[in-house]
Amino acid sequence: MRTKRALAAIVAVLSAVLGLLVVQSAASAPARAEAAADPVRIMPLGDSITGSPGCWRSILWNRLIEAGHTDIDFVGTLPPQGCGLAHDGDNEGHGGLLVTNVAQQNLLPGWLSATNPDIVMMHFGTNDVWSARSTASILDAYGTLVDQMRANNPDMRILVAQIIPLNPSTCAECAQRAVALNQAIPAWAQGKSTARSPIVVVDQWTGFDTATDTYDGVHPNAAGDAKMADRWFPALSALLDSEPPTDPSPTPTPTEPGGTGCTAAYSVTGQWQGGRQVEIVVRNTSATAISGWTVRLTLAGGEQVGQAWGGTATQNGTEVTIRNAAWNGNLAAGGTASVGMIINGTAAGTPTVACAAA
Repeated sequence: MRTKRALAAIVAVLSAVLGLLVVQSAASAPARAEAAADPVRIMPLGDSITGSPGCWRSILWNRLIEAGHTDIDFVGTLPPQGCGLAHDGDNEGHGGLLVTNVAQQNLLPGWLSATNPDIVMMHFGTNDVWSARSTASILDAYGTLVDQMRANNPDMRILVAQIIPLNPSTCAECAQRAVALNQAIPAWAQGKSTARSPIVVVDQWTGFDTATDTYDGVHPNAAGDAKMADRWFPALSALLDSEPPTDPSPTPTPTEPGGTGCTAAYSVTGQWQGGRQVEIVVRNTSATAISGWTVRLTLAGGEQVGQAWGGTATQNGTEVTIRNAAWNGNLAAGGTASVGMIINGTAAGTPTVACAAA
């Protein structure tokens, strides 16, 4: 009898302890779930420059991790192809594909539904340029892909590259076609970007030399991979440092102060917490052609230019000077050129902008 009573007491104690553990486990479950929040899913999208093997991705991945962005996940339906550097190699870089064919054949929705990215970084169009597809058709394809991205995720954040130069031995016209496409991308992005789903243009063209940065006039070598990673890093890092935007579409704030021989119109094309993308349109207001231009603007204290395309930007304190790129300095009377920038920091009104022609 005593033995039974002792066993009953032991069972009662064990049941109480077990119940306490269950309650504690249930109470701590939300905390564990919060601690294990999903990483930011990033899809590298493009052709062989992105995926075959696309070793700029391995450099970029490691730079992001070293910078403290450990909560990221590169995603794609394609596996890594090996670059000699440990990294998350999942990607959507399909060798040989044209972006116009991807749009026409409706290929992207399946890739999106399989991976559900939060950010897409797209370098696409090289094969289209090589195949003499028109700039308009390439931009139409970009638009289709962006619509499909937003159908998958209305808060999709999108990085679109101005593609690296190409100069294959079999295509004398390819170099100029790439220039034409890259010149058109900023205006396209401005018209397609929204506050909820911003499009940030990343200049992969400026400073890239097919003679020293590719092994065949098209595909990047080790030097080219390093340059591509350097260009992707500030734009992607800025998105990772900011919260996804929730405001309605941004309000452009155009300004066109006078200058010497040209004007510069500044407008905000996309914004998020801690940063924004802007466009500056330079117009030749003289009666004759100009061979170059310089734009100067003053930012609020603490703001920094993270990236610029369509021109070379230098910053000294709050003063920013932008000089034309090699391909957009010559403007006929009434002609225009555009510059895009990512500015990190909190905006404090519209900066003063002035333009001077060379």
